[in-house]
Amino acid sequence: MRRISYVFIAFAVLALAAHAQVPTSGNVYFGYSYYNTNLSSIDRANLNGWTGSLEGKVFPWVGIVADISGQYGSQNFPSGLRQINTDVSEHNFLFGPRVSVSVGRIRPFAEVLIGASHVHTDAFGGDTSFGTAVGGGIDYHLFHALAWRVQADYVQTRFFGTRQDNLRMTTGLAFHF
Repeated sequence: MRRISYVFIAFAVLALAAHAQVPTSGNVYFGYSYYNTNLSSIDRANLNGWTGSLEGKVFPWVGIVADISGQYGSQNFPSGLRQINTDVSEHNFLFGPRVSVSVGRIRPFAEVLIGASHVHTDAFGGDTSFGTAVGGGIDYHLFHALAWRVQADYVQTRFFGTRQDNLRMTTGLAFHF
């Protein structure tokens, strides 16, 4: 819980710093993340965690996004003739363009992100790979600078020499500046 607080404070400070820099508009987002992944050949894991992003607008409908997320849970892995259940944590550090348009109180958006992903398992150690995400979402403006966001992304990674096709769904608050 302490890590989440530090991340939230860091994003708030970055939002204030970004407000004084070019580009002059954008948003900071922080929310809950549900992550469905196939790290193992046995089954899929349901991980829970957090997601945060910082978007700076370069045009009224195009922005550049830095997206960071952490997911935590457990996964079954094959080990000889039996299965091992081990704790898993995955972190994604993704960057790329986002297109959006405001229509009344809603702002739908689509994004394509690339970057790095890192996984750590208690039984097998860790691995870092190239990561990509394609997805989108909707911001519903509650007040002038505050919106509720619902977002879904298809995230692809290649840990331990195999491809993972993951689904990440998030919800939380976006602060527009």
